[in-house]
Amino acid sequence: MPRPTAAQLAYGSATVIVSTIAMLLLSQTSTGLGVAVISAAALALGLLVALTVPVPRRRGRHAAGTRAPAASAPAAEPASHEGASPAARVPDPRTAEAEHPVHH
Repeated sequence: MPRPTAAQLAYGSATVIVSTIAMLLLSQTSTGLGVAVISAAALALGLLVALTVPVPRRRGRHAAGTRAPAASAPAAEPASHEGASPAARVPDPRTAEAEHPVHH
């Protein structure tokens, strides 16, 4: 199992602390059982938040070798025109030569 990142630890810890304080203040419980239930719920919520924080993907030394060469990469799309009409935003149709390059 991979180690949690700093962001996961920070978000999870902050969630546990803030949610525990908020639930204790809102419920106004003073019994040991109520505090235990709220604490367990806050821990579960903090764990859920920590696990759903997006984890950055690592760039391994093999990551660069898996990309296709630049010659066979599709052409870059033109810059989008925010105020253009929908008809103006339609990309140019590709030709058969562009779709299936012939390598000799």
